[in-house]
Amino acid sequence: MSEHDLIAAWRASRWHVIVSQLGPTFLLTLTTWFLLVGLADAELPVRLAAAGILLASGILGAVAQVSAANEGLAVIDDLRTLPAATPLGRRIAASALWMQVVKWVTPTIFVLIYLALLWAMFLG
Repeated sequence: MSEHDLIAAWRASRWHVIVSQLGPTFLLTLTTWFLLVGLADAELPVRLAAAGILLASGILGAVAQVSAANEGLAVIDDLRTLPAATPLGRRIAASALWMQVVKWVTPTIFVLIYLALLWAMFLG
């Protein structure tokens, strides 16, 4: 692939990372709001449904995010093999650490937030 094609693939992967965070972030925020207005006092089936919705969305978001990060890392690997990358190509290639953050740290944070919300829903 040419550098131009790799940069286009990078942009697509970056966009997928951003989009993959929107649904889970929205649902975690909304659930926090629902807890403030009484979700923890709702009937057990309602709380279980809320936990299930969060879990399903989180799993799908994590799969999409890890997949997009892997694609971004592959683009970085390919850019590093090009003999003379442009400044943009070199900067993208230098961002491998941030793709690792996207791949591992962000999903971990979402899991910790999910566990905190479960605690609030069922034990709080």
